[in-house]
Amino acid sequence: MTALLTVMRSAVTEVRAKPAALVGAAGIMFVNDVVWVLFWTLFFDEVGTIRQWDRDRILLLLSIVTAAAGIALGVFANARQVGRMAIDGELDAALALPVPTLAYVLVRRIEPINVGDLGFGICLFLVAGDPTPTRALTYVAVVLCSAVLITSFLVLTGSVAFFVGRAEGGELGMQAIILFASYPSDIFAGAAKVLLYGVVPAVFVSAVPTRIVEDPTVADVLLFVGVTVAFALAAWAAFTRGLRRYTSGSVWTRA
Repeated sequence: MTALLTVMRSAVTEVRAKPAALVGAAGIMFVNDVVWVLFWTLFFDEVGTIRQWDRDRILLLLSIVTAAAGIALGVFANARQVGRMAIDGELDAALALPVPTLAYVLVRRIEPINVGDLGFGICLFLVAGDPTPTRALTYVAVVLCSAVLITSFLVLTGSVAFFVGRAEGGELGMQAIILFASYPSDIFAGAAKVLLYGVVPAVFVSAVPTRIVEDPTVADVLLFVGVTVAFALAAWAAFTRGLRRYTSGSVWTRA
């Protein structure tokens, strides 16, 4: 843990070394998120309620999704790069270190533009999430779990590259889970709903955490935690097994 914390401090130092770039990149994402919120606000002001989803509920969902994505794509930025790094042979430096390879890769780099998502999600919850001490603690807990779930899914899809030799899985997985998680799950039906629950765990990134913040039940909490743990274990197993097939590219980078 001491070594990993040192790596994280190094990643933070690199980002802080260029404050203007950090503020500019985070600001761009912040503005992008504002546009998304305006769209849903205007939509629900026009149509009212759709299958128990209204403006307040969708804003709570967006606050969870953006904050969780900010952690997964900003703080653990390399999660979406696992496939590319495996194909390009860029894991050599990580393999040479006396720390868990996957943990090192995840904390090695911070993506400033996605840090804006984290800040936006927190601000949106404070403004529109009806914060109380209990709801705030619940919000923090579900955001952290959702971030772990997104990160695990990206590592899992990225690790496919070890076996098939193609690096698109991580990027496609990122697009799928963020896109589907940004919509109310109840608007989907049939095969799309099977996809949301069984293949891309988008519903557990947004809709289930939203229910937990609004009206927590033991069943929802256990299901949410269980799915998160299952994907985390699957991601670790896929990456670890994939490393046995990894071929050095003789590219000595800092991962």
